[in-house]
Amino acid sequence: MLSRLFATRPKAVTLIAAVVLALIVAIALLAPWLANHDPLALSPANRLQGMSESFWLGTDAYGRDLYSRILYGAQVSLIVGVGVAILSVAIGLPLGLLAGYFRAIDAILMRIMDGLMAIPGILLAIAIVSLTSANLWTVMLAIMVPEIPQVVRLVRSRVLSAREEPFVEAAVLMGTPTLKLMIRHLMPSTIAPLIVQGTYICASAILTEAILSFLGAGIGTEIPSWGNIMSEGRIYFQIKPSLIFWAGLLLSACILSINLLGDSARDALDPKMKRRNA
Repeated sequence: MLSRLFATRPKAVTLIAAVVLALIVAIALLAPWLANHDPLALSPANRLQGMSESFWLGTDAYGRDLYSRILYGAQVSLIVGVGVAILSVAIGLPLGLLAGYFRAIDAILMRIMDGLMAIPGILLAIAIVSLTSANLWTVMLAIMVPEIPQVVRLVRSRVLSAREEPFVEAAVLMGTPTLKLMIRHLMPSTIAPLIVQGTYICASAILTEAILSFLGAGIGTEIPSWGNIMSEGRIYFQIKPSLIFWAGLLLSACILSINLLGDSARDALDPKMKRRNA
């Protein structure tokens, strides 16, 4: 698979994106061992300190170690991104299969999806968080709901195209049960585009979580996240830009890497792109 990805996009770009994302994942997994301070420990005497041997990236307005908070913030971003992508696909896939195969269900379900898509995703997420407690799972749910219609529409379009194929019509004539027909003959045609869509959902979820936290409508400040770090640091940005810079840099690198790998996956899995690059 990696060789196919490299063949359709400049190797250096894909390789750099993969290495950067791998480093961010490693940072998130090894945060308890890489951090040199408790990310929640308050130390008013050390507030807004610069880089030093004790505080590698300095401290924030509450004297908390910025380096340790950024490491643990990577955990939150990746959990939200991967979790939202998996849940969105897991819910949107069966709904899309039903909508694409059954006309009666399609008429009702797609109107519901159109209604959800008519509401800006960030506003819908803020509304959901406002009605519930702002914790990790609530934020994931709030980000996931606006993403589901996109998955449903993608799967539905693939099913509508695949159901006209001769092998599907032959399976119907042979009396193949509906559930078996959908799983064995229709669902495989949706896997490749779902892989690509999943990468975009992951990147979008990471960015949305940062936006919600920056606006104060996301995860509570007791859980370090890149959005929280930037939100708390914006007040002191003029006197200490690093409060926002490092978290923003990692956030941008993470989203860009995921999007580049998603583009490479699209180029490798899309037959039209293969013929264009041949």
